[in-house]
Amino acid sequence: IAEVLAMALSTVSGILTRLGMGKLGRLGLEPAQRYERQRPGELIHIDVKKLGRIQNGAGHRVTGRRSKGHSPRRIDAEGAQRHTVGWEYVHIAIDDCTRLAYAEVLDGENTKNAIAFLARARAFYRRHGIEIQRVLTDNEGAYISVAHAAGCRALGIRHQRIRPHRPQTNGKAERFIRTMLAGWAYGAIYRNSAERTAALDGWLHYYNHHRKHSALSHKTPLDRLQQRTNPLRSYN
Repeated sequence: IAEVLAMALSTVSGILTRLGMGKLGRLGLEPAQRYERQRPGELIHIDVKKLGRIQNGAGHRVTGRRSKGHSPRRIDAEGAQRHTVGWEYVHIAIDDCTRLAYAEVLDGENTKNAIAFLARARAFYRRHGIEIQRVLTDNEGAYISVAHAAGCRALGIRHQRIRPHRPQTNGKAERFIRTMLAGWAYGAIYRNSAERTAALDGWLHYYNHHRKHSALSHKTPLDRLQQRTNPLRSYN
C-alpha cells in the first residue's frame, strides 16, 4: 500500500491501526481444528511473549500516549521521557485439558532458559498431581536445538513442534497470552519492570483459582483438574 500511494510505511501503518486493520487476518490459512486432551498433562502448550522493559513509568499500551518521532524515548503517564531499555521474555505453559497455567519472566528465549523453564514447569504441575507427557512448541531456535531435545529426554517428556506456518495449532497458548497481557501486563500501571514481574504470581493465582472459562463450562482450571482427577468427589 505504501509503495502504491508513495507514502511512508509508518504513516500507512498508523492509519491502518486507527481503522482496526493493523494486523493481517487469517485469510488463506487452514481453519483451526479444535481439540481438547482428556487427561491432565497429556499435552502442555509452551510459548514465549516478548515484552518491553519498563523504566520511569508505563508505556503507550497503558497510557495511550506514544513517543514523538523516531527517538528511542517514550512519554510516560506524567509526560516524562523514558528510554526503551530492552526486552523481557515471558515463558508460558498451559495444560491442554485443564488450562492450568504457569509462567515466568526471564531475560531471554535461548535454549538454556527454555530447558530451565520446562524443568520448573514440570515441578509446578507435579505439585498439582500432573505428570507432563508431551509439550507442544513452535519452531523457534531454542526449541529445535540438540540441547533442548536432550533436556526433554532427561525430563522424560516428549517434544512435539507445530507444523510450519500453522501457528493456530498452538492456539491455546496464543489465547492464554492474550488474556495474560490484558489482565496482567497491560492491566495495571507499573512504575518499572520489577513491579510488573512481582504482580505475575498474583495474577496467575487468580487465573488458575478464580477465573472461570467458557471453554471449561464456566469452571476454573482447578475445578476442571478436580473434575478429571477425582470425578466422584467433583460430582458430589
